[in-house]
Amino acid sequence: MLALGSTGETASLDERARRQVLDAAIKAAAGRIPVLCGVAQSQLSSAIAEVEAAANAGADAALVAPPFYYPTDQAGVLAFYRAVAAHATIPILVYNIPQFTKVVVEPATLASLAAEGAVQGIKDSSRDFEYFEGVCIATRGIGGFRVFTGSDSMLVASLAVGGAGTICGAGNIAPAWVVRIYDEFTGGDLPAARLSQDKLYKLVMALRCGVFPTAIKAALHLQGICEPWTAPPVTRLDAKLEPPLRERLAEWGLLNAARSRH
Repeated sequence: MLALGSTGETASLDERARRQVLDAAIKAAAGRIPVLCGVAQSQLSSAIAEVEAAANAGADAALVAPPFYYPTDQAGVLAFYRAVAAHATIPILVYNIPQFTKVVVEPATLASLAAEGAVQGIKDSSRDFEYFEGVCIATRGIGGFRVFTGSDSMLVASLAVGGAGTICGAGNIAPAWVVRIYDEFTGGDLPAARLSQDKLYKLVMALRCGVFPTAIKAALHLQGICEPWTAPPVTRLDAKLEPPLRERLAEWGLLNAARSRH
């Protein structure tokens, strides 16, 4: 379980709200599954403090975005993660999401950090398959390192080149769909996995309407899971976009939250 990722609006929440979200996630997990905590702080000491707070709250690992706002070269990225890792008491995963941070953690940089033991995995949300494959190649010989895609539309492709799985937004709406793809692929049924991926792709496209992540919040609201509001200054999904989304979710049998979890 990932608390405070991009879909979880970590960059839009104040410190008090972030603590509340993480505490709620850890309580809900109740030790049954690992809990990752997203950290998006461009200032080094703040990132270190966020990871420490996550560890103290009971998180099992931290998903840490690189420093942003000012341009950062790969030497700066290396120094940032090395410093965070030096103070961390829980494993660190790199969060590569350059469309938000404007920083790419290059495969060679990641391989250096992984070989040093500074980081134990990566979530790549770049939607750049060439980059993802490069990361898999660069880290393939490093034991225990895990490469996750954040692009649910690329799950089958990512598994084919050595990815460990996905940490994705659509998994909040239709977790069984995502698990089915993984099970079918790892079970050797590639045709079935492709068909399931086609279905998930359509859901992902439907969830990209409006300003991210308003459609995901709207879908969860339609399932009776949460309110449709996003953190200010972003407002809820445009009212004109909600009826088509409702129709698609109904068509796919996803409007009953309980049913969508089986």
